[in-house]
Amino acid sequence: VQLQASGGGLVQAGGSLRLSCAASGRTFSSYAMGWFRQPPGKEREFVAAINVIGVNKYYADSVKGRFTISRDNAKNTVYLQMSSLKPEDTAVYYCAAKLRSVIVTTTGHDYWGQGTQVTVSS
Repeated sequence: VQLQASGGGLVQAGGSLRLSCAASGRTFSSYAMGWFRQPPGKEREFVAAINVIGVNKYYADSVKGRFTISRDNAKNTVYLQMSSLKPEDTAVYYCAAKLRSVIVTTTGHDYWGQGTQVTVSS
């Protein structure tokens, strides 16, 4: 599975962005998916995750109520809708895939995307 993240950019505080992560291969629906981010000078951290059928979703406390993860298995794509963005959301955002099981740690995933930059100006 290859993952290609896109949709990042520069946005003002309070604005919205939608990130997409497109996966190659025919087994996307077998993978739980997650979004992680790495702020400047900090370690990578968990943002959101979704199980294989898109029913169970998990969020970091810092993004609950503002971000929404979803997936379209017919399109082999997972999304992260980000609203009410804050300057502290500035980071490189990565998508990751784990066969069958959701994990919220930064280690243990089978595949990672290349990252997309999100910058939120104050």
